[in-house]
Amino acid sequence: MILPLTLLGILKVEAVSSEAKQRDVFDFDASGTIRTLPLIHTERTMKFVSALLVASLAGSAVAFQASTPARASSTVMRETKADLEALAPKLNPIVKYWDPLNLVDSSPWGLSQEATIGWLRQSEIKHGRVSMAAFVGYCVQSNFHFPWAMTLDGTPFPSTDLSPPDQWDALPFASKLQIIAFIGFLEWYSELTPGAGAENGIQHYTKGGQPGKYPTFDGIPHPVPLNLFDPFGFSKNASPEKKAKGLQAEINNGRLAMLGIFGFLCEQTISGSVPLLGGIVKPYAGEVMSPFDGNF
Repeated sequence: MILPLTLLGILKVEAVSSEAKQRDVFDFDASGTIRTLPLIHTERTMKFVSALLVASLAGSAVAFQASTPARASSTVMRETKADLEALAPKLNPIVKYWDPLNLVDSSPWGLSQEATIGWLRQSEIKHGRVSMAAFVGYCVQSNFHFPWAMTLDGTPFPSTDLSPPDQWDALPFASKLQIIAFIGFLEWYSELTPGAGAENGIQHYTKGGQPGKYPTFDGIPHPVPLNLFDPFGFSKNASPEKKAKGLQAEINNGRLAMLGIFGFLCEQTISGSVPLLGGIVKPYAGEVMSPFDGNF
């Protein structure tokens, strides 16, 4: 049951844009830069962290707006290692720049350093968004029960007597397949890049595109009334400075949420591993990395 609410969170945070437009990375030198931000310390209570993340989901929204159909442009988004090293001390003078595994220079699949940074930043933003939605979903599902039927035959949603992982295990197999298939569609659609004459899609994040940006649904045959992020255009007129600040907040909040959701799961499966959560989360005897374990 974590995943259904995670999807609701993704619908709010899975698209991001900026004033910058993109073009093939091989045509131009660096122009726009997305900054990085070191980890901030975790808070000491579950309630405070929950409130912080809920606020961050709303507060960081002003940094982004729904993306527009791809078209010719003159700017690329290329972030270098020097950019990361220069900005990190200003954002957190204690942690500073920290890359112990030297991932920036790992060059997976033969990518350049700039392309590698784009790929790593895209992964970080995506995992952070999913974790923020999962953290909030975990808190909601632990305390509230949906009163309506879950299936057409009237089967109710699992009760709050079960922990969120137990609630997921209790879902029918068909429900799990629908959820995972929908997530797969969102993942596939997020990788769309503009082709010849394309009305939709965005420049890929390893080729000068903006990490975290999600394509609109404007160009698909089936009408979709709202895009995934900023469906009502509330952040459309936000200044570039405000958007940049919001993006930095989103990255930091995403990092905190990744620690938070894994803290829940660790304490559930290894009692005492997270002392602050002792007696707060219910024990879980299942396998969190085996989504169909409860069906076979």
